[in-house]
Amino acid sequence: MIVIAFLALVLRFAIDRIIKFNISQNESNAQGTLKLISATLENYAKDNQGIYPANLSVLTKSKPPYLDRDYITLSPSKGYNYACLRLEPSGYSCSASPVRCKFTGAIVYTTTTGGLLVSEECEKKE
Repeated sequence: MIVIAFLALVLRFAIDRIIKFNISQNESNAQGTLKLISATLENYAKDNQGIYPANLSVLTKSKPPYLDRDYITLSPSKGYNYACLRLEPSGYSCSASPVRCKFTGAIVYTTTTGGLLVSEECEKKE
C-alpha cells in the first residue's frame, strides 16, 4: 500500500513537470510567432507607404510572400489561439492566448503598431 502511494506521488510530480515544460514551450513559440507577425506587418507597412494590410492573407499571397502561412486562419497552433482584433490601414493589434489557461499556457501576449509586445497572466475561467 505504501509503495502504491509513493508511486502515485512520484507520478503526480512527473505529470506536473511535463505540463510545466509543455506550457513553457508553448509560450516561447507563441511569443516568437507574435513577434514574427508584428515584424511582418511592420515590413509590409514600410513597403507600402505606412499602410498596413487589411488581413494576414495579403501577406501570404504577395510575391514574394511576407509570411509563409496565415497564423490566424490556422489557429489554434501549439496550444495558442492567434487573433488580430484590429487590423486596419493605420495600425494593428494582434494577440496570442492559450487555448486552455494554465494548461496549454499561462501568458496572453499582445502586440500593437510599432512592434510593442505586452504580456499578462491569463485568467482561468471556471
